[in-house]
Amino acid sequence: MTGLVIRPLTAGEEDLFESLPDPGLVGFAAFGDTYADMAAAGQYRPEWTWVALRDGVVVARAAWWAGPKDDKPLALDWFDFTDHDAAVHLLRTAPLHAEYSLMLPTGWREDPAVRQQALSRIDAAMTVGLSPLVERYRYRWTPDCGVPQRPARLEFRPEPDDAVIFDVFRRIHQGSLDAHARRTIARAGLDAAAQEALDYLHWKPSPREWWRLAYTPAGELVGLSVPSRNYGDPVIGYIGVAPEHRGHGYAYDLLVEATRMLADEGADRIVAATDRTNFPMAATFAKAGYPIAQERIDLI
Repeated sequence: MTGLVIRPLTAGEEDLFESLPDPGLVGFAAFGDTYADMAAAGQYRPEWTWVALRDGVVVARAAWWAGPKDDKPLALDWFDFTDHDAAVHLLRTAPLHAEYSLMLPTGWREDPAVRQQALSRIDAAMTVGLSPLVERYRYRWTPDCGVPQRPARLEFRPEPDDAVIFDVFRRIHQGSLDAHARRTIARAGLDAAAQEALDYLHWKPSPREWWRLAYTPAGELVGLSVPSRNYGDPVIGYIGVAPEHRGHGYAYDLLVEATRMLADEGADRIVAATDRTNFPMAATFAKAGYPIAQERIDLI
């Protein structure tokens, strides 16, 4: 493309990245975040942040995210442009590949301007071969939402043995409604999905001692409850119920336990997420007082 320069940022070029006009309707900008602030907090690296310039003017930009100890990007989560073709060329040129996570305001389809901004990004991502995997809800609990009372139906115990947790994941993933787990199971099997989930929990910078297995008074395993933290927020790391105990509302018990543990640790917010199509879990978050703060579309 004549006159188009595509390159990564160099240190100190945050202003260049932010020079692209953005109406702030979708993505992080829709929630008041700036690239400069997030980069200063260690969320982005210059070599994983790319721009497309035409005559020295930024017409497309993309930033890939990872944790501070990761050696490759985990997600493309900042992508916008004023030139569709340049944006496509940028994604094809940058030697970086990860799932694209597009953050959206709630009810984004109802506003034509927001919908257009979202669909233009999705179209560009699909042009380079990415495909929509799932739409998700992102929740944000604060103490004003109220701390739910424990139902006191289950006993929660720490479990230090990763082999036990691995086997629990193998059980929980049977019949899972989670799109990412289902994709891994279809491609590589239950063991791969269980290992992926275990690795994800270990990746989080929060105490391993917080993980809890839940049991009935008779000693039957019901599921796994993991209060956690990522590199920005306290989070609900994982909630899962064993197949034989589904249909009894136990996900609520597991969520309440994780919520109360984080609240006891002094959390002033708790972030959580689930697939829009996971109706039982979405209902559980609503019951526990978790409001939907954002929506998200994941493309792979």
